[in-house]
Amino acid sequence: MTGTNHIPALGVTANTLHTVSIITNDHPGVLVRIALVFARRGYNIESLAVSPGAREGFARMTITSRGDAQNTEQILKQLKKLIDVVYITDHRDKAPVEVEIALVKLRAARAARTDILRIVDNFESQVVDDEEDTLMLRLTGTSAELDDCLGALRPYGVEELIRSGKIVMDSGASNFTHLLGGAS
Repeated sequence: MTGTNHIPALGVTANTLHTVSIITNDHPGVLVRIALVFARRGYNIESLAVSPGAREGFARMTITSRGDAQNTEQILKQLKKLIDVVYITDHRDKAPVEVEIALVKLRAARAARTDILRIVDNFESQVVDDEEDTLMLRLTGTSAELDDCLGALRPYGVEELIRSGKIVMDSGASNFTHLLGGAS
C-alpha cells in the first residue's frame, strides 16, 4: 500500500534532535532498509522504537536522530521512496505526546535508600526489584524527565541502565488512518 507521505519543510539546525514516526508495511527487512538510509548519510539513530501498528499488516516506528536541515530533509525524501513506507510524520513542528521508559539498577546501601526513595517518589517512578544491595527502578516520562531523574540518581551508583527510546504520537485525529483502510 502506498500513500502520500507528510513531510513538512524543515528548519532543523546542525545537531538538532529530530523525531519522526514511520508507518510501514510489516515485512521482513523493512527496518534494515530504513536504518541503511540513515547510515548512508552518516547519521546515528539515537533511539528507535518499533511495534505492530493499529492495523494488522502494518508497523509503526519512532526514530530519533541528530542532524542538520539539509541532511535530515534528504533522509526523509529517501525514506519516502522506500516501497514499504506508507506514511511519515515529522514531529518537529508539533507538540506530540511523548513517553519513554527506563530500567535502572543501583548499588544501594541501606543507608542511602531513604534518599533514593525520595528521588523515586519525586519523579513518580517505581521500585520494581529490591535486593539486599541493589534496587531496580522503572522510570517513565518524557526523555527530559528521565534525564533529570538519572542525573539525580547517578551519585548513588548506576550499575545498569536500559532506555526504551521515546515513543511519540500527535494529538488529535490521525492523518494516515485512511491509508490503512479506515477506522476500525
